This record gives sequence, C-alpha cells and structure tokens, in this order.
Amino acid sequence: MAALHPPKVEVFDPAARANIDPKGILREVEEYREEPFGLYLARPTPGRAQFHYLESWLVPRLGLRLTDFWFSPGHERDQDFYLDVVRVRRDGPRWVATDLYVDIVLKDKLSLRVIDTDELLEAHAAGLVTAEDAQHALETTYAAVEGLAAHGYDLAAWLATKDIALTWRRHP
Repeated sequence: MAALHPPKVEVFDPAARANIDPKGILREVEEYREEPFGLYLARPTPGRAQFHYLESWLVPRLGLRLTDFWFSPGHERDQDFYLDVVRVRRDGPRWVATDLYVDIVLKDKLSLRVIDTDELLEAHAAGLVTAEDAQHALETTYAAVEGLAAHGYDLAAWLATKDIALTWRRHP
C-alpha cells in the first residue's frame, strides 16, 4: 500500500518548453503539441532507472492523461499505455493536471487493469480530496473502462469514437 499523500499536481508549460513534475522539479520538454482535444508532450526522464523517456497526452474532456513510458532494459512492464485519471485546468498558457490517484494499465487490444482505487478512497477519507473529485475519478474510470472494453481494449478505436486521434513517436 502506498503512503497517503495529497493529490499530485503537475504543470505543463508549452511556451517555456518545460514540465514541472509533482516534486517541483523543472524538466525540459523536447516536444509539445496542442490539439483541440488536448496537449502532447515528449521528454527524456533523467534520473529514472525504470524508464528513460515518456510521451503523454492530456485529454481534459476525458479526464485522462495517457502515457507511453519507454522502459529501460530490465525494467519492462506488461503494458502499452498508462492512463492517469486527472483534472486539468488552464492557467494562462500553462496546463495544470491534478492526479486523482486512480490509474488504468492498458495492454493495447488485450486487457486493462484498474489500480490505486484504494489510494483514492484513503485520500478521500483523510480529507485530501473532495467527494466531488472522488466521484469524478470513479466516473471517469468507469467511462474509460467501458469504452475500452466495448472496443476490444483498442485505445485508438475507442478514442476515434470521441473524435480523438493521438499520434505517438513509437506507436503507429
């Protein structure tokens, strides 16, 4: 079980080509791309043994951050995409994402696994998230699970029904 913590907040600043991680560390971003449905970023992950690069899409309308971690040899995981349930708001040109604990681990076209619901419930019980945010997190999770299951766990097929076409560096 993870240690109880407040929601993690991350800042995405396309104008500065910067990403401020939840620990407040400024990370340089190689690429930002804004689309009508969301924001893409690609950047190296210095100091991380498990993975050396990541690509992410913030999709506010779905309440999701979709990430492809480029795992380092010996740290591979049986997943293609990691979906964080988030609330996204704009702060001028910056995008601010608040992680609402629940995550979906997706093996594209095969299966998914919902994790960290216990963290959400513990955070709500401790007063770290409101009932409204907890409900939003669960409803967002249910909608994503239902959508993915209805499309054979095919992320692109599900998103196409929402008029969302994500592009990735290493996924066609």
